[in-house]
Amino acid sequence: MDAAHDHHAGHDKHAGHDPDLFRRKFWLSLALTVPIVVTSHMVMDWFGYSLSFPGLEAVGPVLGTVVFFYGGWPFLAGAVTEVRDRAPGMMLLISMAITVAYAASLATSFGAFDLDFWWELAALVTVMLLGHWQEMKAIGQAQGALAALAALLPDEADRIEDGDTVRVRVADLRVGDTVLVRSGARVPADGRIVDGTAELDESMITGESRPVERSTGDRVVAGTVATDSALRIRVDAVGDDTALAGIGRLVAQAQAAGGRAQVLADRFAAMLFFIATAAAALTFVVWWLLGDLDGAVVRTVTVLVIACPHALGLAIPLVIALSTAVAAKAGILVKDRLALERMRTVDAVLFDKTGTLTRGAPTVTGVAAGGGRTEEEVLGVAAAVEADSEHPLARAIVAAAHRRELRLSATDFRSLTGRGVRAAVDGTTYAVGGPSLLRELDAEVPGELARAAEEWSRRGAAVLHLLELTDSRPEVIGAFALEDEIRPEARAAITQLREQGVAKIVMITGDARPVAEAVAAQLGFRPGTDEVFAEVLPADKDRAVADLQARGLTVAMVGDGVNDAPALARADIGIAIGAGTDVAIESAGVVLASSDPRAVTGVIRLSKASWRKMIQNLGWAAGYNVVAIPLAAGVLAWTGFTLSPAVGAILMSASTIVVALNAQLLRRVRLVSD
Repeated sequence: MDAAHDHHAGHDKHAGHDPDLFRRKFWLSLALTVPIVVTSHMVMDWFGYSLSFPGLEAVGPVLGTVVFFYGGWPFLAGAVTEVRDRAPGMMLLISMAITVAYAASLATSFGAFDLDFWWELAALVTVMLLGHWQEMKAIGQAQGALAALAALLPDEADRIEDGDTVRVRVADLRVGDTVLVRSGARVPADGRIVDGTAELDESMITGESRPVERSTGDRVVAGTVATDSALRIRVDAVGDDTALAGIGRLVAQAQAAGGRAQVLADRFAAMLFFIATAAAALTFVVWWLLGDLDGAVVRTVTVLVIACPHALGLAIPLVIALSTAVAAKAGILVKDRLALERMRTVDAVLFDKTGTLTRGAPTVTGVAAGGGRTEEEVLGVAAAVEADSEHPLARAIVAAAHRRELRLSATDFRSLTGRGVRAAVDGTTYAVGGPSLLRELDAEVPGELARAAEEWSRRGAAVLHLLELTDSRPEVIGAFALEDEIRPEARAAITQLREQGVAKIVMITGDARPVAEAVAAQLGFRPGTDEVFAEVLPADKDRAVADLQARGLTVAMVGDGVNDAPALARADIGIAIGAGTDVAIESAGVVLASSDPRAVTGVIRLSKASWRKMIQNLGWAAGYNVVAIPLAAGVLAWTGFTLSPAVGAILMSASTIVVALNAQLLRRVRLVSD
């Protein structure tokens, strides 16, 4: 963002985003403005009352001077900064208006003009302070996402030392410490579970409302809540290295970033300064030549006041702050504002299959039993044989048995390198393995198991067999299909993307073409419209993105691995999903904290909604000035319609409030739907 034209460039350096400062100045200025208004001869004439007491004539000059210097100081200081930075803007316009009003009021007190202007000056400064107070409050509320993230961390943790728990500050935790997280407590730092199983509420990180089961060996992140059981966690990241701190940095980065709409607003605001200054000068000259010097001063001040680009300045920063806060709450972290703006125009969404549309880990998707056994029997025996193996396929079989609550124990476990494993269950020896094991043992697969295995192989599944090893010929008694399971949300994500107007869904994978086509069919890809890139080497993924772009498509790439980073960087919009690698996250413009691909649709919704609000706000702010400046200059004075500086300040503040309220409607946008 061009700092020279940033809406807050002037006054932030003096007042910061501190609504309390403007609140205090507003209330004191209001208290001083009341007696100034009450003792004004103009106001007394309007309401038909009179006051007379010693020092009456000094009330306006004395209290008005206090209001000018005390209440107007943030504006005056901001104007000096804008002049020094050669970036004229809102603060300079405001300071010019109140300075001209103060000079005219002071001159009136010495008889140079016949203006009762002190009450106008005081009201002008007070209304300006009120507008800034509400503006700072709105920005502060939008940026409260950062404070909310920081509040997720507990202040203290239970560190385990020599078998005892010691209460320590979270800031004192170090990598390698083991901490106890009690039921209902928050995890104090990133780490891995070394003991215990619990349902963790990760909604504050991923946006996913349902608790997720985590057990020994699983990674957990700071800020999540152990809902039903205690855990022991070995710390592997603290402080600024935690995922929560990283999310905070991304939110802050996005809220500070600009985009095309912000550049447009900055240019409007800069142009408005020169337009307002020229209009004010022209107004003064015209009314002076018409012989109304008092009217020239009043209308000049009104033009300067009413043209203050508050609404223009607030139009984009507030939408940015709100959209990133709303997104962060839904687990969508915006790193690059331009990427978010482009997402509304995306033509093709390219998904990396493994870990994005699928879980990225093998799962048992089919069980077949032979030799008079049931599926539960063969799965239970196979899981017992595989229990001591660390192979991913073995872990998948064990997990499938546990889900069905099948728990048998085995003895005499032996690993058969490159072929499988064997062990004894209830005195009988069994083996689990693939084609190599079958060939080595010269085992014949029964017809029903062979037919199931052939069907599974056709769709790209890995097939393992369970063999009972007897003194005679080994008997194949079971078969298992293991596949990279499709995420249950993936099909819904693709349907929702089509509803959002995305023309083409593309999947890219290193898997063989039959496997890729089978997955695409399950996901509901449309032949002839959607595409599948199969058997793609990791280094060639960015070439696939370039191919789509060469056809004139705006491409969003969704991936999670190291080999996705070049493609994420080349795509028009790079989206890193789930617990992606640091490299993928660094290459992406948008990061999805959850692994739910439906969140991609949320990015499109957010892009469309925030762009709509930006354009609406810009249209309102620009249209307001087109109408307000001529009215303030007195083009309708011949009809008897004129605007005073105080009324101009009220209208200016009202336009700012309209813009702020319109931006707040972003909170209603639902980013992730079922």
